[in-house]
Amino acid sequence: MPPTTSKRKSTEPKSEGRGVQSIEIGARLLSALVEEVEPMMLKDLAQVAGFAPAQAHAYLVSFRKTGLVEQDADTGRYRLGRFALDLGITSMRTTDPMALAGDAITELSERTALHVALVVWGSFGPTVVSVKESGGQLNMNTRPGTVYSMAGTASGRIFTAFLPDAIVRDAIASEKRERADSGRVGTARFMSRKEIDQIREQGYATVEQPPVPGISAYSAPVFDHSGQLVMAITIIGQDYYLEAHAEDEFIPALIEAARGLSTELGYTHSR
Repeated sequence: MPPTTSKRKSTEPKSEGRGVQSIEIGARLLSALVEEVEPMMLKDLAQVAGFAPAQAHAYLVSFRKTGLVEQDADTGRYRLGRFALDLGITSMRTTDPMALAGDAITELSERTALHVALVVWGSFGPTVVSVKESGGQLNMNTRPGTVYSMAGTASGRIFTAFLPDAIVRDAIASEKRERADSGRVGTARFMSRKEIDQIREQGYATVEQPPVPGISAYSAPVFDHSGQLVMAITIIGQDYYLEAHAEDEFIPALIEAARGLSTELGYTHSR
């Protein structure tokens, strides 16, 4: 009897197909202009992109013809052109930030086996809009609509560190006037300028005395194309699990997720 042939569909990822190498190479010049932000001289642009100046010039001639790049007549420096701007505006109009954020926290939760919360600035302060649960047995009171303390939670500390000072002062003053049964997670406490500077430098925040004993959290900022803080991503887990690998695994994964989402929202990390 002849052997039967399986008809199961292959689980191997489909090949993307053969691309156009010259486009991929030329994109390095555009990426360099994006990352460096400022208009650049040919030799500097070529160096950053890894080109010989003559090779870079050939690509730039074509980019100028299509409007992707412009050259200042007085200085000779190159910058992104009108067509590149149109592409960026169209991308922003068609991009759903919350959908991208939802994908980011799902991937982070699956990668770390931690609960991950998405926090935005709401009417009463840092407010949870989405939670991806890890599937473990962790019971916590974080749900969409949960409002965090500005200084008493990891998420709140991100907003304290990266929002304009006037907004932060008003929010903290309002929080201090609240009744004890307001439902806000965490309690108002003092944050020194040194603590705020440290959060800005390291790119994440935590709190030494968490609102729920035995539960730890770390939070990182997400910025948009204008460099404004738009949300925070927060990982939450039992302290014995989270703290054991925080420095070598979970914090790097959190920062990577927040930076990746910021990039998708148009933020340039050279800022």
